[in-house]
Amino acid sequence: MQTLFRHLPTLLIGSVVGLFIAIGGSVLADRQTNPSTIPYEELRAFTEVFHKIKSDYVEEVDDKTLLENAIQGMLSGLDPHSGYLNPEAYQEIQIGTTGKFGGLGIEVGMDNGFVKVIAPIDDTPAQRAGVKAGDLIVRLDDTPVKGMTLNDAVKIMRGEPGTGITLTIVRESEEKPLRITIVRDIIRVKSIKSRTLEPGYGYIRISHFQTHTGEDLAKAIRTVKNGNPLKGLVLDLRNNPGGVLKAAVDVSDTFLSQGLIVYTEGRVADSSLKFNAHHNDLLEGAPLVVLVNGGSASASEIVAGALQDHKRAIIMGNKTFGKGSVQTILPMNNNAALKLTTARYYTPSGRSIQAEGIQPDIVLNKVEIAEVEPEEDLRLKESDLAGHLDNNNAGTQGEMDETSAKEESLVKRDYAVYEALNLLKGLNIIKTSR
Repeated sequence: MQTLFRHLPTLLIGSVVGLFIAIGGSVLADRQTNPSTIPYEELRAFTEVFHKIKSDYVEEVDDKTLLENAIQGMLSGLDPHSGYLNPEAYQEIQIGTTGKFGGLGIEVGMDNGFVKVIAPIDDTPAQRAGVKAGDLIVRLDDTPVKGMTLNDAVKIMRGEPGTGITLTIVRESEEKPLRITIVRDIIRVKSIKSRTLEPGYGYIRISHFQTHTGEDLAKAIRTVKNGNPLKGLVLDLRNNPGGVLKAAVDVSDTFLSQGLIVYTEGRVADSSLKFNAHHNDLLEGAPLVVLVNGGSASASEIVAGALQDHKRAIIMGNKTFGKGSVQTILPMNNNAALKLTTARYYTPSGRSIQAEGIQPDIVLNKVEIAEVEPEEDLRLKESDLAGHLDNNNAGTQGEMDETSAKEESLVKRDYAVYEALNLLKGLNIIKTSR
C-alpha cells in the first residue's frame, strides 16, 4: 500500500497496503460543492431505505451502525483499496508503518468477499506456519469470512500475543481446505536482511518498506562491502507487499545518481507529484539484479520500475502484483478516516503498472524464497481484484567457515538467488573485460 503524508515528509504506499495519510486539514474538505450537482433523487432513495431498515428490519439497528455501513459500502464499491477506517483501524494503519504491531504477520486484501493473502511477512508466525501468497482465507476459527469487511477480519486476526487462531485456507494446489493454527505474537518487521553470498557479491532482502528502510539499506550495503568495493549485489523484493513511498524513493535513489524515480497523477492538484534521484550510487556502478515475483507489490514495483527504466538493474523473476494506484487517507473529526484512491503512479518512462505489473527482464520458473519447487502462479494480483482500476497508460576464497556454509546453503536452496549470482558473475566479467 502507499500512503502519502501531505503535511509530513513521510509518504506511505499501502495489503499488505499507495496511501497518502493527511495529517491536518484536507484540501478536499475545502472545496466548494455546487448544489446543482447534488443527486437529490438518489439521496431520497437512500433516505427511504434507511427508514425502512430502521422500521422493518428483524432486529433494531442503531443509526451509527447504519451510517458507517453505508459509508463503507460507498467506498468499497469504488475499488479494492478505498475504504472507511474507523478510529481503531486508523490507529493501526499508522502503527503499522513503524514496523511493530500485534498479529499474525500477513499482508491481506479482499476479493469477492473473502480475505486473500498478498504475502506473508518474513520471520512472523504466519510465515512459519506455512501461510502462502495467494491463499484464500474462508474461516477465522469457526467464523465464516464471507460478508465481513476487511477491517472486521483484521480485527479478529489481531489479538493478544500468545493466543491462537485457526485459519481455514483454500489453496488451489490443495484438494481440501487447510486448517492452520497460528499463535499470535508481536510483529516486529525487520525490513532489511543482508549477507555475503561469495567474496565481492552481496545479498540484501527488503521484506517491507518502512520509514527508515532507506537508511537501513545504506548501512547494510556498507556492512556487505566491509571496506571493499562490491562486484555485484542481489536485491530481493520477492513477496514484498509495499509500505512507505518515501522509502521506495530512498531505495531507488541508493542506486541512482540522477533522473526521475516515480511520479503520480490524479484529479487533485496536490496528488500530482514527481520524485527525483539526487544521491550517489552506493554500489558505484557495480552490477545489480533485482528479484521479484507475484507477491512484489506497490513500493516494490516503484523500485523495480525505476531501476528497470534507467537500465540500472536487471529485473529477474516473475511478473509483479500490479498495484499502481495511490490512496489518500483523509482524517475525519471523529478520529476515523477515509482511504480514497486519488491517483496513479508511473515509472520514469511513463508506464502505469496498475493491473499490469512489472515484467521482468529475465523470467524464472522458480522464484519462491529458499525453495526449489516450481512456482505455481496462484498469487492474487491487482488485476484479479474485483473492481480494480484499469490501466489508462498506453577474489580468492579461503577456508569455508560456518557462516559461509550457511550462505552457500542459501544459494543452493534458493534457485532465484543462485541464478542471480551467476548472472552477476557474468556481468562482472563483461564489465572488467571492457
